[in-house]
Amino acid sequence: MAPFRFPGAGQTGAFIMTREDKGHSPSLGSPAPVTARSGMAAFGGGALIGTLGGLMGLGGAEFRLPMLIGAFRFAALEAVIVNKAISLLVVASALPFRTGTVPVAVVVSHWHVIANLLAGSSAGAWVGAGWAIRLRAETLYHVMAILLALIALVLLFGHDANSAARLSLQGIALILAGLAAGFGIGLTASLLGVAGGELLIPTLMLLFGTDIKLAGSLSLAVSLPTMLIGIGRYSRDRAFAVLGQNSRFLGIMAAGSVLGAYLGARLLGLIPGTILLPLLALILVLSAVRIWRHC
Repeated sequence: MAPFRFPGAGQTGAFIMTREDKGHSPSLGSPAPVTARSGMAAFGGGALIGTLGGLMGLGGAEFRLPMLIGAFRFAALEAVIVNKAISLLVVASALPFRTGTVPVAVVVSHWHVIANLLAGSSAGAWVGAGWAIRLRAETLYHVMAILLALIALVLLFGHDANSAARLSLQGIALILAGLAAGFGIGLTASLLGVAGGELLIPTLMLLFGTDIKLAGSLSLAVSLPTMLIGIGRYSRDRAFAVLGQNSRFLGIMAAGSVLGAYLGARLLGLIPGTILLPLLALILVLSAVRIWRHC
């Protein structure tokens, strides 16, 4: 059968694979021309995505994934791994700023909440990364699309959650609900390469009754180790080599994402939520459609 060539296959070092091999994301050789991953494009794209995320108090990784696939032409599994690594850098950079908002002692005093969610999210992250590695590329694209569409629904109906709407669960029922929610969040975060804050924050408010500022800090305490577990699982696959092959791109995009998140946070509140959230949800839905059709 004739070989399948990515765009730019005429260039030196382009990745070529047969249609039989198309089922799994390629891990060696990049399908995009070098110019498509220039420093300027990486920084600008990161800043744009970071700003979108910052406008709703998040890192924007759910918007970055479609850009990595569409604009920068990473294969499915490679895009997830790159997105996860950038998410880790962006979230880690947010820690010093969060300590000024919510003292560390207050976060530590909620260790039982962190432990409850983390127990579930750790298992979910490991399982999700394992699934992503084993899935055919076409299936992984479809899973990404479905999860992005679900996150769009969360933006529309869950982002305005408040502690007054807390579910009346106590004792073992609350622990089990936290484990189940954590597992689902960790699974989703690994499959999309995101931190999971868009899901953790409403979960913390609805299940545990925390206010939004504390929920933001607690979500970091849960998402950081969860991401490390996911990355640890991905490091066992040869596709993990994409980080070394694109280290400069990764660093520049992460820097742009941090700057964009800061700018977005400064602009937070200027755009009414009744306009912003439906707009961001629409962007996610359109991105989901494009990813679904990508394969």
